[in-house]
Amino acid sequence: MEKKEFLEALKAVKESNKRKFSQTIDLIINLKGIDFKKDENKIDFFMTLPSGRGKKTKVCAFVDKELSKQAKETCDFVVTRDEFPKYSSNKKSVKSLLRECSFFIAQANIMTEVAKNFGKTLGAKGKMPNPKAGCVVPPEFPAMAGLVKRLQSTTRILTKNEPSIKVAVGTETMKEEEIVENILAIQSQLLHLLPQQENNIKDIYIKSTMGVPYKIGTGFVKKEIKVVEKKPQPKPEVKHEHKVEVKKEEHKEKKAEKPKKEVKEK
Repeated sequence: MEKKEFLEALKAVKESNKRKFSQTIDLIINLKGIDFKKDENKIDFFMTLPSGRGKKTKVCAFVDKELSKQAKETCDFVVTRDEFPKYSSNKKSVKSLLRECSFFIAQANIMTEVAKNFGKTLGAKGKMPNPKAGCVVPPEFPAMAGLVKRLQSTTRILTKNEPSIKVAVGTETMKEEEIVENILAIQSQLLHLLPQQENNIKDIYIKSTMGVPYKIGTGFVKKEIKVVEKKPQPKPEVKHEHKVEVKKEEHKEKKAEKPKKEVKEK
């Protein structure tokens, strides 16, 4: 897809559905010709967006005493090793961290304990500290500030069990050129991973948080809502009642037909 097409789509999307808050702009890429149910075909990588994400990304760190000071100076939330039991016994506090933060950093030598106490909740949402994003760090790590800064522009591109990628590429407050720069960077990186490159791309959409998807090269997609009338269902027949009545009648008839015993005179 060309830069001009993305610019036209972005302008249309931003003008069509204005809200009182800054909406996120999503890029949706539908793929074809690849079976993503097979693990070897799945796409999963992190990349730094050249124009950033357009909003602050909150970061949480799971650390021991070696990195505690650095983490508190640079991260939005810090959970020290001593605090793990408190969070482990309170699932609501872990879920609160999950809602607040996009990335989680972990000190490598306590990663087993991190997995034990937080893995079930974070893993289900794909937010466990990931080495691919550089989020598992050694105890002696002087570049914590640089990592947190880089994560502000980092996004994850992945497919699950369906041939589709959905990723936030910016916000309405960003310039169209900045968002397109992010889109083109993602598209370029993705093409290198697709076996047939452009031939594996079915179509591409752009949409805002509350808006209608815009198909590149076509326009807005209008969904038709089909109203299906429910037909009245016939009442089920109660078959056993008839059978019971017949049996009762048959029983009476048999009882009536039963011959009386003759009384012999002495």
